[in-house]
Amino acid sequence: MRRDHIRPYLPAGTRAGLGAAPRRIGLLGGSFNPAHAGHRHISLAALRRLGLDEVWWLVSPQNPLKAAGDMAPLARRMDQARRLASHPRIRVTDIERLLGTRYTVDTVAALRRLFPATQFVWLMGADNLAQMARWKRWPDLCRMLPFAVLDRPGNASRALAGAVAHRYRGRRLGERALRRLADARPPAWSFVHVRLSPLSATALRARKPTP
Repeated sequence: MRRDHIRPYLPAGTRAGLGAAPRRIGLLGGSFNPAHAGHRHISLAALRRLGLDEVWWLVSPQNPLKAAGDMAPLARRMDQARRLASHPRIRVTDIERLLGTRYTVDTVAALRRLFPATQFVWLMGADNLAQMARWKRWPDLCRMLPFAVLDRPGNASRALAGAVAHRYRGRRLGERALRRLADARPPAWSFVHVRLSPLSATALRARKPTP
């Protein structure tokens, strides 16, 4: 992958040089099947609370932990996500398709090579922290970048009692230090209490099956 293939992901007015890219980027990965207001809610909270320049939605071609048969086509999920994001500092991407990566650890490694001056923070809901120990090479991922865990209804206790939170309990930053998280040397993480959104992609698919 050449760096000029990634230039569309740079903000308008900075594409002449990769060194002008924003320094602090939140990465929110997932299937977005479909994107919903909960994704936008935690993205806006992360922008504000962590002092980020942008949040990038990494719309996955196929989540390895989810069944392919339940997945809407990538183009449809991208269109839905763009319509819902509707914010100048939320960038909807299919960068994993361009990179040819399937696992988060490989995607992050590629982004760090492409944007060495950028400070990335991985964003996730508490439900994902609870099952993060199932991710490929998750300890390597935790050593690559800080991560912010945003509260989700009914998941905080399970997430904070899980294997990943337990392993890195001594590397957790308090919420008063959230704006320092992007600068922290990994492994580093924070649990972010936000106004809870009850929405989930699973509930939305159950309510209105994807045609």
